[in-house]
Amino acid sequence: MASIACIPSVPAPGDAAELRERARGALLGLAVGDALGAPAENMKPSEIRARWGRITGYVTDNPSGTDDTEYAIFSGLLLARHGSALTPAHVEAAWHEWIADRDEGPFRGAGFSERGTLENLRRGLAAPISAQHRHAWSDGLAMRAAPFGVFAPGRPAEAARLAAVDGSVSHDGEGIYGGQAVAAGVAAAMAGAQPVAVVAAALAVVPDDSWTARCLRRAVAVAHRGERAVRSAVVIGGYPWTDLAPEAVALAFGAYAAADGDFEQSVLTAVNMGRDADTTAAVAGALAGATRGVSAIPESWAAPIGPVRGRCLPAMTGYHVLDVADLLTPRAPGPSDFLLAGDGTEALS
Repeated sequence: MASIACIPSVPAPGDAAELRERARGALLGLAVGDALGAPAENMKPSEIRARWGRITGYVTDNPSGTDDTEYAIFSGLLLARHGSALTPAHVEAAWHEWIADRDEGPFRGAGFSERGTLENLRRGLAAPISAQHRHAWSDGLAMRAAPFGVFAPGRPAEAARLAAVDGSVSHDGEGIYGGQAVAAGVAAAMAGAQPVAVVAAALAVVPDDSWTARCLRRAVAVAHRGERAVRSAVVIGGYPWTDLAPEAVALAFGAYAAADGDFEQSVLTAVNMGRDADTTAAVAGALAGATRGVSAIPESWAAPIGPVRGRCLPAMTGYHVLDVADLLTPRAPGPSDFLLAGDGTEALS
């Protein structure tokens, strides 16, 4: 990766076909990374090596995404509905409509920040108070932030602003910064920015003295030395929780920088570092997918990714990340302007 001391600017977005290619790459890349990383979640590299050697592809017979993919679809549909007019009230209403007010059993497969938010909303608390729980610093916003970059190609600041609006219901402080960094990085990559400019775009939207910025700078500074150096630079040894936004986001950007934006190597580097591997690989996949386009994703990795199964968010059952990517990018008007929910009602208008 080129030196961050000489950073090219973010270019203007390409035409509709190029944007569609990059948008599909970003969101399919997210889902692929999520599915590849899920078996290695919360593991150490030594544990990964002992079980599988080096992970180079799917290690389960039926790979699928986790809450990372389902929440990215959630945010993408919300953004497709409201666009740049998105407000915290819209986000809060969607949490109630699609999650909190549904009578469908336990809230499965989600992180602590989502559980804390859900509990607060069900108690009648509103944003930003709904985000006042013990895990507002988690990577739960970062894992769902890529759609904002897809929606705002070449406009990292706008992508970051929208991610913060989304995150106001569930996150605070470093949790918001992590989501903003991901959204801005994807927005830059969507316009064809080189990896060094993608990293710079992410750093530009978060406070320079924040934990997130410090971790990001450390990760990319040693990225040329490979995944072990990246991991050592940012992982908090002995800390039991792996979903810290500053750590997870830095690992994802470090993997992306180490691979110089190559899709396969970005994702596999993130997976093999362990920790919150589904999220770090999902973010690295979104960045690299936006950089290189959907054609860079191996067919053997893309093929198993189907409509989500609603294991965490039953309301998202049946949606595919590629449909969401198409909703967020320019297209000719037609019947595809609407997606149908599982019960046959229009989910978007």
